[in-house]
Amino acid sequence: MTGSTRSSEGLSERQRRLLFRSWHRGIRETDLLLGRFADAHIAELSDPDLDIYERLLDVLDHDLYAWVSGELTIPDEHRSELLDRIVRFHNGGAR
Repeated sequence: MTGSTRSSEGLSERQRRLLFRSWHRGIRETDLLLGRFADAHIAELSDPDLDIYERLLDVLDHDLYAWVSGELTIPDEHRSELLDRIVRFHNGGAR
C-alpha cells in the first residue's frame, strides 16, 4: 500500500508518476510530507509548478524534511512559492 488516498484517475501520466514518487521517497516521514500534499494538490499544479515539484523530489529526504519542519533554512536555489505552499500545508496554514 502506498498510503495514497487519491485515485490516479483523471491525472496525466506525469502527474501519476509524480504522485507515485511522492509516496515512495525512502523515509516514511518524507513520504507523508510529499504524499499527502500530492494527494491534495497534484491535479491542480501548473506545468511550471510540476517542474519545481519534480526538482523537489530529487532533494535528499533529510534536507527536505528539515526545510518543511523549519529545522533548516531553505536554500535560495530551492526557495519557491510551491515549497512555501508545501510548508504551509504541513504547518497548519491554508490548504
